[in-house]
Amino acid sequence: MCTRSQTSRRHYVCLSCRVSTKRHGAAGQNGCPRCGEELFDAGHDLEVPKKRDEAGWRALTALLRAGVTFHSRCCYGPGWRPRTPREVRERLAASRGTGLAVAEALTTQDVEELSARRRARARVPRSRADRRAA
Repeated sequence: MCTRSQTSRRHYVCLSCRVSTKRHGAAGQNGCPRCGEELFDAGHDLEVPKKRDEAGWRALTALLRAGVTFHSRCCYGPGWRPRTPREVRERLAASRGTGLAVAEALTTQDVEELSARRRARARVPRSRADRRAA
């Protein structure tokens, strides 16, 4: 059974300043204390890249803009997330044509699974109405 409190602090991230702060509640409404831009609620379990880690921040930016958060499912952690822009690009490219949401594609560890979904979707016969609309 998970012992994590519902009131534990969350990470709020400013992508412009590359800073993260942990706060209780919905602190993202106030904006960044440094620049005033929007803070993203990244969840409880974010591993914040170092400020000078360009690749890590580009990957984190793509994840947060896609709506991916780092809220754990009880005690098992938030699951796999891409850590580099290359991993982000691979998942986005593999997911094209699958109909998956970007957030789901980005959090799929196995690129081959995404490619298999795309191939399976391509094999599904379209109805006559779908063919006329295309």
